[in-house]
Amino acid sequence: MQKRLFAGAALIAALAATSAEAKWLRAETDNFIIYSEGSEKSLRDFAVTLQRFDATLRFRFRVPGGADGARLPIYLLARSEEVARLHGRPGSSVAGFYSPDSDGSFAVSNRENYGDEMGTPDSQQTLFHEYGHHFMKRYVTAAFPAWFVEGFAEYYSTVDFDKQGKALIGKPARRRAYGLIELPKLPVEKLLFERTGALKSGEQVEVFYGRGWLLTHMLYNDPARAGQLSAYMTAINAGTDPRQAATDAFGDLAQLDKDLNRYVGRPLSYRPTLEPIPVPTKISIAPLSAAEDALLPLRLERMSANEGSERMTKVRDNLQKLAVTYPGDAGVWFELASAEWALDKEERDLTAVRAAIDKALAIKADHVRANVLLARLNAFELDAKGDYSAGAWRSVRQPLQLANHTDPDDPIPLYAFYQSFIDQRVRPIDIAVEGLGRAFALAPENVQVRISYAFALANKGDFDPAIKLAQSIAFDPHGSGGEGLLDQLEAIRELSKAKSDTAAAE
Repeated sequence: MQKRLFAGAALIAALAATSAEAKWLRAETDNFIIYSEGSEKSLRDFAVTLQRFDATLRFRFRVPGGADGARLPIYLLARSEEVARLHGRPGSSVAGFYSPDSDGSFAVSNRENYGDEMGTPDSQQTLFHEYGHHFMKRYVTAAFPAWFVEGFAEYYSTVDFDKQGKALIGKPARRRAYGLIELPKLPVEKLLFERTGALKSGEQVEVFYGRGWLLTHMLYNDPARAGQLSAYMTAINAGTDPRQAATDAFGDLAQLDKDLNRYVGRPLSYRPTLEPIPVPTKISIAPLSAAEDALLPLRLERMSANEGSERMTKVRDNLQKLAVTYPGDAGVWFELASAEWALDKEERDLTAVRAAIDKALAIKADHVRANVLLARLNAFELDAKGDYSAGAWRSVRQPLQLANHTDPDDPIPLYAFYQSFIDQRVRPIDIAVEGLGRAFALAPENVQVRISYAFALANKGDFDPAIKLAQSIAFDPHGSGGEGLLDQLEAIRELSKAKSDTAAAE
């Protein structure tokens, strides 16, 4: 009950914010947009640490630096219990989460600074773990097995920086101690080859995470196994059978299992980088406007709530009140339209959606996401009108073209433009396919974009890169339906080969 009262009080305070009381700050760096209610100093310190972490990963994996076209938004809440409630798991120990949302990825963390005796705050470990997933999906093109996807994120979650700015890599993930020591061990055979969908309980998942981290740590740090992880990944991505790749790289798997069991009791070493990680200089911090300050908590609620849920209805209702307070803000009207659109079809008021979109575009005609939502609404209403003429489809694509022109680095309108041709059941024009490729380059972590791009490549006969994209989804331990996609693409490849063989024989 106290948590509910606190959440309600926070929402009322947000709605009542004025320009004099504005509390949210926005920090912009090369790779992140960070929102926080804390002090400017704490936000700057956080931004420096996060950029240093990004630079550490880029250094380790030879990923070029520089500004991202589609930067990752991160929201810093005051306490972990606020994060857990936002994530839909009130009362849990959730300290942060990452959402590779179809309308844009974002991450949420908290500013509590408690941690283990190694000095790394829990909130930082959680955020670094989630950003490890984001980094892998966005910048590393190889396909990785599920155990390493989690092992990699956990291994780098404990990165810290010393007084000289050197990155300390490989520190113990002490939160995995219970699963590694107290719970039944997961044999290496199951860790390497069993799909995560087969894990039946939370305890099995906990052991999977812990063993994945421990194996990753051992392969990175044990001199006796130097080079084995690289050989294993190279073989898997070359199409070698996973079991054969593991045996060739690691040797006898029973021995690997024994070595891993012994590794639990060994003092774990970690290594500093030879040189300090550079401090980023491009960090700008500014307060939000009164309307933006009041809107931000509701935007987070909308993005975190399940579509059609009671929670989404409450968000919609509060946005209606906010629109009365700030009728001249396009962002408020867009959020209201988005929340109404996210309700169940039986409860959604399409007239209200269109009215809110019209308000947003009357204030800001080139509002990118309002134009995308307008296109979706127009496409949805084609069925109701029974009008599938060229003019009707132009009404879908025109706002998308404006959105693409306004922000060429936003992948969502690029993807939506391509998808409009699929919805029309016609072959996408070349510029739409090129736009889809650009959308994938900007946001490869977006599963919908990745799947569409895989099929687009397959339709052009580029099966190898299409299969690799499907593999990366199929191996995802968070479950994205990639196994079915992989089967479909393999079937398309076989059909294409059969047609080619037939044509050659005639």
